[in-house]
Amino acid sequence: MSYLFSGSFIGPTSQAPRIDEGRDEKLYEMEIAFAQIPEPNEGYVPFWLTDRIFRHLLTDITGNTHRSEFCIDKLYSPDTSSGRLGILEFRAFDMPPHKHMSLLQMLLLRGLIAAFWKKPYTHKLVRWGTQLHDKFLLPHYVQEDLKEVVQFLNDAGYPFQFSWFNAFFEFRFPHYGTIKLQGIDLEVRMGIEPWNVLGEEMSSTGTARFVDSSLEKVQVHVKNFNADRYVLLCNGHRVPLKETAIKGEYVSGIRYRAWQPPSALHPTIGVDAPLVLDIVDSWNSRSIGGCTYHVAHPGGRSYDTFPINSYEAESRRISRFWDHGHTQETMVQRLSFTVVEHFITQDRLPYILIDPPEPEVNPDYPFTLDMRQYWSKKKK
Repeated sequence: MSYLFSGSFIGPTSQAPRIDEGRDEKLYEMEIAFAQIPEPNEGYVPFWLTDRIFRHLLTDITGNTHRSEFCIDKLYSPDTSSGRLGILEFRAFDMPPHKHMSLLQMLLLRGLIAAFWKKPYTHKLVRWGTQLHDKFLLPHYVQEDLKEVVQFLNDAGYPFQFSWFNAFFEFRFPHYGTIKLQGIDLEVRMGIEPWNVLGEEMSSTGTARFVDSSLEKVQVHVKNFNADRYVLLCNGHRVPLKETAIKGEYVSGIRYRAWQPPSALHPTIGVDAPLVLDIVDSWNSRSIGGCTYHVAHPGGRSYDTFPINSYEAESRRISRFWDHGHTQETMVQRLSFTVVEHFITQDRLPYILIDPPEPEVNPDYPFTLDMRQYWSKKKK
């Protein structure tokens, strides 16, 4: 539940980092600060105490209080009268596209504030670490997180329903496409990928700091999947599927470079799109099918105008997902001087597939396949 306000569900903003996205010792200092808050039965508590305790902790990594997730500059500052307005700003929130979504957003906040007012949160803070940008930026785990929040509010006496938030999920994690192969369901959705802020560069208007917007992430979600028999590949690399609470259901994220800007992190790494997903039957040594996701127009052209309405925008997104374009050849065995290797032949260069392929799990991001890691291997 502590990740709800990270921005992955309500809406991310690059200017409002989470409390635990800065220095490593931030949560340690925050626990000491929480210990300084008097208990409710200890009598009168000065209004300015909150400002003095948390002022220097609720900042971004540069110390800017206006770019923190919770801004208390105007709550009750003893320094100036303009700082004593009783305002707590949640800067990690996006403006929803519809008034009903905004009302639900405010209702969620009011419910949580009322619940914590009756029973303050006194548990230890959780060190999520890299899971913030790995696990909790995938729609499946955001849904599981929100279900706990809804259950928490219901237990506190505030009747919420999880179905109320379906519009948020469809807006924040749009559906790209679904295929069904021999009883296996494969769904591709958008995932959230935070963009790194780059160094200062000179522009026509002065000094600017850009973000690396070339990185994107998708979530692959498979059902009725036998992991002992089948393997999911993306552009020839094994996807590190993680099992969910439902048997035969797996999810994973794929981080890739969608386009190559003139200035970005790792400028020598090329574009990974389109993403070709293959479900490989390791028992019969063949690919049973798959799909292809194009980041832009499949024909390589650029749209001359913006979509005139939501239907045209949706049609453009649907046209980028193909239920074909996958590897259609069988796995061919070839002999070498040292080992027996297998590969799947197709139009482009064949990729090696060890039988059975060993998963390459990233110790920092175990839920994500980072396609950029394989560019150095391509050069070799």
